[in-house]
Amino acid sequence: MLKIGVLASGKGTNLQAIIDAIRRKEVPAEIGIVLSDNPDAYALERVKKAGIRALYLPAGRFKTYLEERIEKNYINVLKKEGVELVCLAGFMRVLKRDLLNAFAGRIINIHPALLPSFPGLESWKQALNYGVKFTGATVHFVEEGIDSGPIILQAVVPTKPDDTPETLHRRIQEKEHIIYPLAIKLIAENRLRIEGRRVNIEGSGLNICCE
Repeated sequence: MLKIGVLASGKGTNLQAIIDAIRRKEVPAEIGIVLSDNPDAYALERVKKAGIRALYLPAGRFKTYLEERIEKNYINVLKKEGVELVCLAGFMRVLKRDLLNAFAGRIINIHPALLPSFPGLESWKQALNYGVKFTGATVHFVEEGIDSGPIILQAVVPTKPDDTPETLHRRIQEKEHIIYPLAIKLIAENRLRIEGRRVNIEGSGLNICCE
């Protein structure tokens, strides 16, 4: 049983999708700990209701990343809980080298766009403003760059002429809630092989495409 740790800063909708998939026994994993840098994150309420251990760990004085000493606190808690895979679920901090090295090749993230297009914040707005016909969601491994790690899974969402940022984001999230638990399942089943930037899936047969 793969033990995962989840880092979340906000509403935790992807966290809930993971919790639900595990409960349905679709994903052979368990959540060992949820950590948040935001004491008001609704993600903490979700795990409280689910009976999962959670901690609020202050992020320090910087807005975009964790202070070095605090990042070490995150590492220590994750290691103490026996976490094997770290899942970022709306965690609004850039991870630095210490945490990346502590869980090398074992940190994944969900991003609301088809990377490498539209990295960074509010990517659904970026896509809509750019006028693309298709956008979507990406699960990827985390490295030092912003949303730049090897891609595990992607799902495509077409844009519509009457889309607003809110309507497009909702449809992207529906895909996120499918592919993020699936990516964890593939890792738990040891079905991923990384070759350079390519992530190969053994016995894939996956077909996640458009609405």
